[in-house]
Amino acid sequence: MKPLYSIAGFAGIASITRINCIIRMIRPGRFARLASLSLLALAAALALPAPRMARAEEISVTQWGSSLYGLPYAVAMERGLFRKAGVDITGILSSGGGGTTVRNILASKTPYGEVAVAAALAAARQGLDIVIVNVGTRSVAEASMVTLPDSPVKTLADLVGKKVAITSPKSVSEMLFLMVLREKGIDAAKVTRVASGGYVNGMTMLEQGAVAGAVAIEPLSIVRKSQYRTLYRAGDVLKPMTTSVGITTRAFAQSHPDTLRAIIAGRRAGVDATYADPAGAAKLLAAQFKLSPEVAREAVDNMVKSHMWSQGQFDRAELGRVASGLKLIGEIKEDVDWAKLVDSRFLPADVRAKGQL
Repeated sequence: MKPLYSIAGFAGIASITRINCIIRMIRPGRFARLASLSLLALAAALALPAPRMARAEEISVTQWGSSLYGLPYAVAMERGLFRKAGVDITGILSSGGGGTTVRNILASKTPYGEVAVAAALAAARQGLDIVIVNVGTRSVAEASMVTLPDSPVKTLADLVGKKVAITSPKSVSEMLFLMVLREKGIDAAKVTRVASGGYVNGMTMLEQGAVAGAVAIEPLSIVRKSQYRTLYRAGDVLKPMTTSVGITTRAFAQSHPDTLRAIIAGRRAGVDATYADPAGAAKLLAAQFKLSPEVAREAVDNMVKSHMWSQGQFDRAELGRVASGLKLIGEIKEDVDWAKLVDSRFLPADVRAKGQL
């Protein structure tokens, strides 16, 4: 391939040539010869191939723009952390999650994205060419269940014999609800689950008296906190678990390992920056989600406190907990062989060393 020369390099060479001529005209002799040699050496250095600019890329993140999963990506793009890592992420493809996000990833020129664990496992079961390369989020602190302020439902046990709104069957919202019931020793068969089609829809059903409780998620639950009473927060009941992961195709991992490493490193830098400056991250969240500064700051502070965003390392115990939850909703039936699905080689060395897999 022909070297790529910078315009600045050509301009510099032209300037050096003129200066060299001036030196010879003013004072011939040893000084001029030395100056000429120095300038020619500098000209040669300027004529070296210019460093390539990072190629613009787009990736996919589940629930982009509506949940807090993707905040570190937004921070990394805003602060140029992806470019610093060696890749120019210029946009995030949004989706409603699940199989839609996986399909977006596989159809993309840069097939990397963050998806729910259930979506990654479903894609693998379907024989799709995917590999899990990093952990995204590891907390369920953003999930909760709410009821009306004057509701007679005061504890989780009060839901026995009543109806509650989840988003959809086999969803994360149903999984976490069942895990909370199990943790509290309550028979899930004694609580009727109603699919609402979405968090806002479930809250509407609650207001209309169709259900006694409804699942909620931040920042929506913060925006509407004056309208409801929180029955429980999932993060207060359940231990940390892997809730989203970064995936790519095995073919892309093999053919573009440096790009993949740069994406993961840039996201990690975004995670670190979010933890280091929650206030700055909250300002970005407020602008992106069109939230009030107060709501955005509360949402970010809650997630920072629970350490929601992982730097990327794998934790067998946290993977095991989400697998246990997926069994509860019938999403998987057998134990997951994580060794066949996970490839940690693309993580930064210090992050990889923290893993327990």
